[in-house]
Amino acid sequence: MNNKPEVSSSHLLLVPSYNTGALLKITIEEALQQWWPVWVIIDGSDDGSDALLAPLQAQYADTLRVIKLPQNRGKGAAILEGITQAQAQGFTHVLTMDADHQHPADYIKQFMQRSKDNPEAMILGEPIFDASAPMIRVKGRRISNWWANLETLGWGIHDSLFGMRVHPIQDLMVVMHSTRWARRFDFEPEIAVRMAWRAVPVLNIPTPVRYITKEDGGVSQFKYGRDNVLLIGMHIRLFAGFLLRLPKLLLRNK
Repeated sequence: MNNKPEVSSSHLLLVPSYNTGALLKITIEEALQQWWPVWVIIDGSDDGSDALLAPLQAQYADTLRVIKLPQNRGKGAAILEGITQAQAQGFTHVLTMDADHQHPADYIKQFMQRSKDNPEAMILGEPIFDASAPMIRVKGRRISNWWANLETLGWGIHDSLFGMRVHPIQDLMVVMHSTRWARRFDFEPEIAVRMAWRAVPVLNIPTPVRYITKEDGGVSQFKYGRDNVLLIGMHIRLFAGFLLRLPKLLLRNK
């Protein structure tokens, strides 16, 4: 087994972070054992978590880059900033993963290899939940997944909300600039649907996910009321867009 990090000039690992505390350093340490380069987007964090990366920046000066945004702009906006700079440096694909240690670093190479084998596709993680997963989150995402599959006529999105995924940067840039939405918690589901509308193929990888308790330093930026209202509004917009595109989608799926 190859335990050395793989180095790539085409596939970038991008980690957006907002107030993820000590888990940020753990996440990045593990990621650097798997893949180079790694970029971290500090999305206006004010908890001092970015300072924890200073020793890693010194150790991995040539492969770890930390981009600090002065204000919190949302996950999607942070990723847009990252891929804009990444494309300018010649990267063609980006793997995004969460900064709160929920996603397994030892799956990074599998995601990247699947993308290299299928460069036209988006590679979506399909979460495998353990007992730590809150049931309200597990059951609630089924609703969003149902809508995402309706809005894409079953294009193959197994999970619309999971944050570990690979995108072709050019397609992602086009989609991001086609809407003023998808800048916050709505990023993953809206982008998955809009990429499907763009006929980007979908490949799914079953991926373990862990939910870390507050006692163990776990953090969550998800707000049930605010973000569920955001998701409801998003699916209303996407359904309207789906109806407008329905004739084209039906012809495509013949």
